[in-house]
Amino acid sequence: MFANYLIGLREGLEASLVVCILIAYLVKTGNRDRLGPVWAGVGVAVALSLAFGAALQFGSSTLTFQAQEALGGTLSIVAVGLVTWMVFWMRRTARHLARELHGKLDAALALGTGALVVTSFLAVGREGLETSLFIWTAVQASGDGARPLVGALLGLATAVALGWLFYKGTLRINLSKFFRWTGAMLVVVAAGVLAYGVHDLQEADFLPGLGDRAFDISATIPPESWYGTLLKGIFNFQPDPTVLQLVVWLLYLVPAMALFLAPERRRPAAAAATEAPAATGSTTADRG
Repeated sequence: MFANYLIGLREGLEASLVVCILIAYLVKTGNRDRLGPVWAGVGVAVALSLAFGAALQFGSSTLTFQAQEALGGTLSIVAVGLVTWMVFWMRRTARHLARELHGKLDAALALGTGALVVTSFLAVGREGLETSLFIWTAVQASGDGARPLVGALLGLATAVALGWLFYKGTLRINLSKFFRWTGAMLVVVAAGVLAYGVHDLQEADFLPGLGDRAFDISATIPPESWYGTLLKGIFNFQPDPTVLQLVVWLLYLVPAMALFLAPERRRPAAAAATEAPAATGSTTADRG
């Protein structure tokens, strides 16, 4: 449940920040009358994300067992790829996200209402589709009923509340550090989802080695125990992984974490230009 809460919080906060920046910029530049198209784009993006999640859930339920495992394994790998790209992208762009969105919004204002709808839809829709896919794969991996979905919804609700506080200017945190450490935790979660996806593909006979266990500590950490359930819910931990699962988990986690936590290489001029925003960590400053 915690892993899904983290996914909902992380992805939802990104979307909330985008919406806050767009709305604050329109209000500040005297374009309050153009808020309608922005909210319309946000609404379409949310509806599309929900429809995508529903299609994954109900569409997969009509498939054979082998087809379900093949679909689940493939989408798990796709989800890991998207989330990995997302955490590295946010690590690189968190400092100048507001400036980038302001430029896109200026161009949309010049083009008209339709461009505003498209701009807000694209800004939020990407996060929504990634969230739907990753939550679906995480729910399938945990096999823990409705609790993973509840965790994700609580994370999204927290993100909306934080976004509102950001907009009001009452909450100030260092966003660079927030996205850095939540991103690191998501890399660990993604490694577990990737290993589970490999297991699905092995059960679908797409990959070999289903019977080759790397180890089996089920007697020490029973899957049905509270701590086994906790480890599975947070890290997608499996007490008896196959050799291929363990190899893939290590090949993803070690280099991805090392690259993500490595110090950023920035030119002196770029470092000086971003020193103030990084020091304050305030979205209030970003809106200006």
